[in-house]
Order: sequence, then structure tokens, then C-alpha cells
Amino acid sequence: MSFVARPPASEIEQPPAEEADVINDGFFPNIDPAAVREAARIPTSITPARLRAAILGAMMTVEIDLRAFAAASIAAGHVSLAAVPAAQLDGQSVQLIRYNRAVALYAKAELIDRHRDFDTTAAGGSQADELTPTIGELRRDAQHAVRDILGQNRTCVDLI
Repeated sequence: MSFVARPPASEIEQPPAEEADVINDGFFPNIDPAAVREAARIPTSITPARLRAAILGAMMTVEIDLRAFAAASIAAGHVSLAAVPAAQLDGQSVQLIRYNRAVALYAKAELIDRHRDFDTTAAGGSQADELTPTIGELRRDAQHAVRDILGQNRTCVDLI
């Protein structure tokens, strides 16, 4: 007789249940959590509720930077980011691609930053130190996407 040990069902990585879009303000597009999960390589061990909270935080962060852009676009007669004239890549506006990229990257940075607090062992501390540059790189790339939407340079340098 042989015995095969299996982890409890709660420990087996399951695909998340269908996740509803995160509804945006009307100018910016709604965000599909499954698309964010896929684009940012967010594992299914991150619960839908945690992912949704990170996406909301990312949307708020991006909105702060793009508030004046949105107001100016609406004043120019563009009812949504998709309606703002822009080049097309793969059949969609580069502005939408940039927006979705910024939200996904900020969400992933927040998840990594918050998720690492569960393991307080020496190995966990070492792994957290290794993730710190990654978090900064994710935020940098998200900021680049925002600056690209605004048509601004990615780097500002002041002479002292």
C-alpha cells in the first residue's frame, strides 16, 4: 500500500474566480484585474481582494499625476483617454497602453512592498532587501509611462 501526501486544497495554487473590472472615473478606462495579473505576472496566491486594493491604489496614484491632463483633454472635447488623438499600436491607443502599464506596475510595486512583511525570518529579510531595487524599478517604469502620456521628458536634471 502506498500513500501520497498532498498539500491542503488551500495551499494549491488555483486560478482566481472571475474578477470584475475595477470601475474608473469615466475619462480613464476601467481596469481588468485579470489583465493586470497577466501583464505584471502577479501570482494567483495574491487574493482578488488584495489585487483589487492594489489596483485602486495605483489608479489613485496615476490620477493625481494625470488630473490636469484629463481636465485639459475634456476641455478640448475628448470624453475619454481613448478619444485623445494618439498613435495606435496593436490596434489600440498608445495612451491606453501607457495608462494600463502605469496602473499594473504601480499595483505590482505595492503588492511586493506589502507582501514581503509576512516573512520575518533572516531569509525573508534578505529576500526583502533583494526586492527593494525591483520595487523602485517598477515605480520608475510606471512614472515613465505617466510622463509619456503627458509628453514630458523622463528625466529632470537640475544643476546645483
